[in-house]
Amino acid sequence: MTRTFHNALLGLTIGCFAASSGWARCADHVPQPKPQNTARDVVGTDLDTIQERGFITFAAYEDFPPWSYEQDGKAVGVDIDLGRLIAEDLGVEARFKLVAAGETLEADLRNWVWKGPVVSGSVANVMLHVPYDSAFACRVEQVVFTGQYHVVDIAIAYRKAAYPEDPPVPAYFRFDTVAVENDSISDFYLSAFPGGQLAGNVRRYPVMADAMTALAQGETKAAMGTRAQLEHGLTPDLGLHAPPLPGFAAGNWTAGVAVHFAYRPLAYAVDDAIVAAIGDGRLEQIFADHGLTFRAPELR
Repeated sequence: MTRTFHNALLGLTIGCFAASSGWARCADHVPQPKPQNTARDVVGTDLDTIQERGFITFAAYEDFPPWSYEQDGKAVGVDIDLGRLIAEDLGVEARFKLVAAGETLEADLRNWVWKGPVVSGSVANVMLHVPYDSAFACRVEQVVFTGQYHVVDIAIAYRKAAYPEDPPVPAYFRFDTVAVENDSISDFYLSAFPGGQLAGNVRRYPVMADAMTALAQGETKAAMGTRAQLEHGLTPDLGLHAPPLPGFAAGNWTAGVAVHFAYRPLAYAVDDAIVAAIGDGRLEQIFADHGLTFRAPELR
């Protein structure tokens, strides 16, 4: 998981606590400027232009297996396959730009959806794998959040030999080592709960793939992260489960896509393509092809 998601999900966690305290959704919201396109500075592209020119561009996070990453010089992953599915439904070619995560989700949306980066690069027509939260969505008015396609949840992978009877829960990590991606939401959770008692046994790695490699090699007894990232690194010696996580307000969330606010027909078309792919099983098959568990969101 990228830094963007860590920061975004921490924000969603705070939002959950705020909601439980009775704060009205977006009660403190201040309307934002919505830059309009001009002939010389076009941000995004409308659906008709995309279909006329014959291709659609997607922004996807780099080094983010199993969702999006480069392999043998090509973009691969679940999100890449999803982009191709959307493009096929629109009757155009899919083109991808793998982008680095910024400090915040707002920065990524500004850079790749509605404004463009300060130095080099340009916006994409659609940004993939954007975590959805209704309060956050009403605050970022330059973007349409749509196309929810998968429920992401936090799980624990473990060495079966280390836990032959009962899979581990967070309390076990007072004594046992656990691998996490550095500065991830799992890292923050385990380091703080309960009262920092687990912090000494948390082993941090640059990316989740490294954490799973360490687990597979016996450097730790367990690893904690998003289910898909854990499943991507499973070996026959490893198990996986998703136990209750006390005090974890953001243990699961929905991934969707983002489109510039001025191009709602494009957003509707992308959403229709995703809903159809969920309904007829094509999206579940993409997950199965990558060895992952698909969890469909509630369609609204």
